Parts: sequence; C-alpha cells; structure tokens
Amino acid sequence: MTILPSVFYFGTPVALLSTLGPDGTANITPISSAWALGDMYVLGLGVGNQGTQNVLHTEELVINLADAALASSIERIAPTTGATDIPSAKQGRYRHASDKWRLGGLTPVPSIHVAPPRVAECPVQLEARLVKVVPLGDGNEAVAAHVRIIACHVHDGLAVPGTNHIDLDRWQPLYYTFRHYFAQGERVGVSFKAEQ
Repeated sequence: MTILPSVFYFGTPVALLSTLGPDGTANITPISSAWALGDMYVLGLGVGNQGTQNVLHTEELVINLADAALASSIERIAPTTGATDIPSAKQGRYRHASDKWRLGGLTPVPSIHVAPPRVAECPVQLEARLVKVVPLGDGNEAVAAHVRIIACHVHDGLAVPGTNHIDLDRWQPLYYTFRHYFAQGERVGVSFKAEQ
C-alpha cells in the first residue's frame, strides 16, 4: 500500500530552543525536527518563527531536550509565537505570548558559553552556536540550521557517576510522532557501537 501522510514525523525528540530576541528578551521555541551527528545538530526551522529569526541574528541558542514530564508545558506554549506581528501562515492558529516561560511554567537559568538561558526543567541542555544555514525548498518556508554543541548540561542523577554517559534507565526523552507525544518505550536491543 502506498500512502501520503500529511507529515513525516515517524518519531523525533522534542526540543525547546531558547534564544534571545533583538531586544534581549529570552524566547522559547518548541521544535521536533532535529538530529545529531557527532557534536553537530541539524535543526529544521520555520522561517517565520521568532526563534529562527533570533538564531539567525545572534547565532547562539540552547537546545533543551525535554522529557515525558514536560509534555503539558510544551503544549501550552506550542500554539504561541514570540513575534508581535503574527506571520500570515500562523494567523488563526497561533497567538502572541510575550512570556512563554511563565505560560509553560518553565524557569530560565544562565548558560555558561552563550547568551540565551537554559530551561531548568529540561534534563539535557545543549549550548550551541550556528555554523551554517541551508534553505529548504524555495527557502521561504524553512531552513536547516547546522549548529555545533559547545557544552552539554544534564540534571544530577542523569549521568552515570564517574563517566560522560547518560543513564539510559533514567532518561525518558519526549518524542513527537505524527503530532502526538510519546515517552520512550522499553529497550529492545543494543547497537554494537554502544559504549559499555
């Protein structure tokens, strides 16, 4: 059978991008189009998003990886935009929110290497800098932002003591699958590449 889904979100991690606007205001943008290779992340970003404009302007951001406990917080800010002038593609479905932090019940904490704050409630926080921007399609709707991770922060208890490894039995990332939120399921195997 051949089908044509309206989206191809077969399961991607949910991230909250924290950025700074031109006036220095911290913004949060939920995204679900991100993947990593080494210390590089590729982020699929809508051109009309305030967070995208902030990244293009400052070239700094934090990728805050959410866990399953944050699904309702994310959904509270998902239909909002930091842009005071709502882009035409978002009108009717989105509303302006001047303080997404308060709306989502989230707490900004200072970063070490970049200006945008981290989201305290996210168990993994990746400080990053923009390396390259590639237009997608005609470039008017979306871009692929290539960013380099320069610092990785994790909540106490999430790292295996004495190592640089995440405790996979404690890490419960939030996934976005066909516009539904899912927690990580049971472990079904281990790659030969896994560090033991």
